[in-house]
Amino acid sequence: MTHSHSSPLETALTVNAADLLHYFQRRTNSEAAADLLAETMLTAWQREKNHPAEAEAGRRWLFGIAGNVLKNADRSRRRRYRLVNKLKSMLGTASESQAADDGVDVRDAVQRLDPELRELIRLVHWEGFSIADAGQILDIPASTARGRYQRAKAQLREVLENTDSSPREHCPATLPEVDRRFLHVEEKPAENK
Repeated sequence: MTHSHSSPLETALTVNAADLLHYFQRRTNSEAAADLLAETMLTAWQREKNHPAEAEAGRRWLFGIAGNVLKNADRSRRRRYRLVNKLKSMLGTASESQAADDGVDVRDAVQRLDPELRELIRLVHWEGFSIADAGQILDIPASTARGRYQRAKAQLREVLENTDSSPREHCPATLPEVDRRFLHVEEKPAENK
């Protein structure tokens, strides 16, 4: 069933779609222009009740929406670039200054903690939250968070003190020990003296 009656906005969009697309193409690339045109049309439909009845006023109204859509897209693009650059600078300095195995013992020790203690330690020391804030994130009272934090510190201290004196056992946070048979390395027999 076809409708011969179209709304004033539908008519305005049909008449002005090519001009709006060219408007965006002159200001951006073709791919972005199509997306911006779609965003303009969506916004126009959302504001249909504000569409002027007169054709030329309706055209100006559509181009006003198009201008705002373009400004919003430019602001979003600039925010994305600033964030990307900020993250690159943060990650670049961190990765350049740390050795590959820096902190492995600590990460292993944290990984061995009970999950509730592990997450508390991570929130406090890795994410920079206070103990009370970490407790709030974990939905536990601040006093409970402080008690768990003390328990976690004691367990970490014990594990880290034993790490220096005992052979290293790997947990899932680090690479597992590899069976020498899979390395095709022959061990030298012990010499008898």
